[in-house]
Amino acid sequence: MFKKNYLNSLYIFFLGATSSYSLPPYNYFIINFITFSLFFIFIFKKKKTISNNRSLFKYGWYFGFGYFLFSLYWVVISLTFDQSFKFLIPIAIILLPAILAIFYGLMTYLFSIFYSKKIVSSFFIFSILFSTIEFIRGSILTGFPWNLISFSFSSSIYFIQILSIIGTYSFNLICISLFTVPALFILRNSKTEIIVCFFFILVSAVFLIFGNIKKDNFNSLESVKNSYVIKAISPNISLNRFYSKQDELKIINELIELSSPTKIEPTIFLWPEGIIPDSHLSDMSIYRNLFLKNFGEDDIIIMGLNNTKIINDKNLFFNSMAIFNNKLDLIANYNKVNLVPFGEFTPFENMLSLIGFKTITNGYQSFSRGTTRIPLNIKNNKIDLKLLPLICYEIIYSGKLSRDNNFDYIINISEDGWFGNSIGPKQHFSHSIFRSIESGKYIIRSANNGISAIINPIGIVEQEVEFGSTGFVELSESKLVKSTTFMIYGNKIFLMLILVYIFLIFSFNRLNHE
Repeated sequence: MFKKNYLNSLYIFFLGATSSYSLPPYNYFIINFITFSLFFIFIFKKKKTISNNRSLFKYGWYFGFGYFLFSLYWVVISLTFDQSFKFLIPIAIILLPAILAIFYGLMTYLFSIFYSKKIVSSFFIFSILFSTIEFIRGSILTGFPWNLISFSFSSSIYFIQILSIIGTYSFNLICISLFTVPALFILRNSKTEIIVCFFFILVSAVFLIFGNIKKDNFNSLESVKNSYVIKAISPNISLNRFYSKQDELKIINELIELSSPTKIEPTIFLWPEGIIPDSHLSDMSIYRNLFLKNFGEDDIIIMGLNNTKIINDKNLFFNSMAIFNNKLDLIANYNKVNLVPFGEFTPFENMLSLIGFKTITNGYQSFSRGTTRIPLNIKNNKIDLKLLPLICYEIIYSGKLSRDNNFDYIINISEDGWFGNSIGPKQHFSHSIFRSIESGKYIIRSANNGISAIINPIGIVEQEVEFGSTGFVELSESKLVKSTTFMIYGNKIFLMLILVYIFLIFSFNRLNHE
């Protein structure tokens, strides 16, 4: 019995680990048709032979542990930059996947409760529970919607155009169903299963047709020349600046040289997150003459900086995006709302700091959260536009960008060097593609040790500075795209689709009774 349980657990772990290779940068999505179907067949048959609902929890956990262990191993690279964190590497490489796997264990536990002997009903129940648990994973506490299985289609640009209507979580629900469809065919005992299989094949065809039509419609739009240029810089400056005293003036001069300001054409320069870590927003005035000398009067400089505020006699730190004119007068700034746990803030800091825990990206204390995210208005004699600011990992939150959808572009600044030459920065970048399609907006991304790019409203990367390279991308003309359905209704569409699935369960059950 022990040997059989051990082999079952190893088998499910292997399915989860194999599924991880469907994600960026590999995108072998074909794998999921095998792994998800085998996983569903296993838990469907296993439920028939066991009466204890809790026993199915472990199989979901094993699947999730394999999936997250092989797809998120790169997170621990961020612990290698500081000697005081290295002892945590063996713990973190196991602990993060183990915690995230609990969500999948909860999914199989709930499946055992709502299980139906009817194959089609169990198929829809599996899809509902899996996608709902993924939605919860991306929402509770700080939320961590990384590596939803729908990202395995991130390179299938025509297929994912449906995101503009239904969004990522609804698309994730359909992907789970689509990947599990072969199990219906294998387990079939009536024409009902064949009908459902055919239906999801038809849905896939509709997605592809819609994607091609959307691409053709976008290509037919006329590009409008802007009165300004947006230039995103990718300097590829070493992370040593966070741990040793750097010549900050040298870094700024490198950034200015790479930016190549001309003072002729009004330009918005976008510099990465935390590029000058030793200076706070209030310190930048010392470089006023340098900026005045190099930038034109209609130029705008946007950069990632730390910001401090004293609130209730307490000194608070913020990870900020600051917008300056060429005199380094502050036009607007945004304090990051979605902070990275342990990277930018330590949960239960008062307690954990006693045993040596601290944040990875700074040595003083946790960053504080900004209060809200709204579009920032940039206006001078030649420029008048609204930009939605997203700092680093804030771009991973589907349906939670801003309540105010009246903006022109999304600007995203990031520092992906914490994860070295791993798959992490590629996974991070794939979220930008999903957000551009959902929002129908251009995304201008400046990453220091990552991928900087211009991504158009249908998710096509128009310009790119490859990972590990130095350079810039610039946007001088754009196409006007109407606000997408998803931007109007958001994740309410996911709830509506869940209700459709529930309706289908009752409908198929009624047909079987008749």
